Amino acid sequence: MKLLHRLVLLAAICVAAGCRRSGPPSGEPASRQTVYEVHGIVREVNPSENSLTIEHEDIPGFMPAMTMSFAVKDPTLLRELAAGDRVKFHLAVTETDSWIASISKIPGSIQPLTVSPKPSDASALKPGQVVPNFTLTDQNGRTIQLLDYRGQVVVVTFIFTRCPLPNYCPLMSRNFSALQTEVQHQFPGKVHLLSISFDPAHDTPAVLKEYAENFGADPKHWSFATGTPAQIKSIAALFGLTYEMQGGSITHNLRTALIDPNGRLEHVWKGNAWQPAEVTSMIQGVLSLQAGSR
Repeated sequence: MKLLHRLVLLAAICVAAGCRRSGPPSGEPASRQTVYEVHGIVREVNPSENSLTIEHEDIPGFMPAMTMSFAVKDPTLLRELAAGDRVKFHLAVTETDSWIASISKIPGSIQPLTVSPKPSDASALKPGQVVPNFTLTDQNGRTIQLLDYRGQVVVVTFIFTRCPLPNYCPLMSRNFSALQTEVQHQFPGKVHLLSISFDPAHDTPAVLKEYAENFGADPKHWSFATGTPAQIKSIAALFGLTYEMQGGSITHNLRTALIDPNGRLEHVWKGNAWQPAEVTSMIQGVLSLQAGSR
């Protein structure tokens, strides 16, 4: 009884004092932050997007040498920088985000490196155009095609499972995970999510299946798909997605598209700034318009 009394007393003291499990102090981020020192050459300054495109050297243990767009949270860091500047920067990476924390120019001559042409959306579909049917293989090894989802809203995004930056492909998958929850609740049976890998050599159905399970994907509502390099290239071009193998990784832009129940392109989100709520709002508008036209 004495032991029970002590336990009850301890519990009461703990509640009064606000006892909790050990964790990071108040105000500190829950996820750990790793900072890498990187050298490279600025290829494009993007003040409207608060980002820098940098052709960087190998980041040991994290990312091979490649050309990549990096977020810059402090816009003052973009001042005095121009394409061609050789720089040293610190890349901060957490479980869910990455950004250039500091950057400085390195004096000296520049040895220009080969850079791919800036991607163009000129050949991509425009809103209102019908998206051509395409065929892929999903995470369960089944053949799927876009026509399978006619009558539903389809939201398409592109990823590759080895993407190292948490605010690129992993963010698209986290956003789709949130979307899956919302559309199942708000629009049951009326929306299908489709994540297409542009790394078919690595992202086999088995790899995609494990990746999908990590994000809680229900294959009834959210498919991960792969195909031949030619198939993926053709589909990517429809939405203005560009990608290129560089070393052991892939440099790419980001595209997420919404296709209406009649197979017409409704909207394409460029980059990673879109929010799940923005997509569900557009889905609501599309479905309401369809219901009103009946």
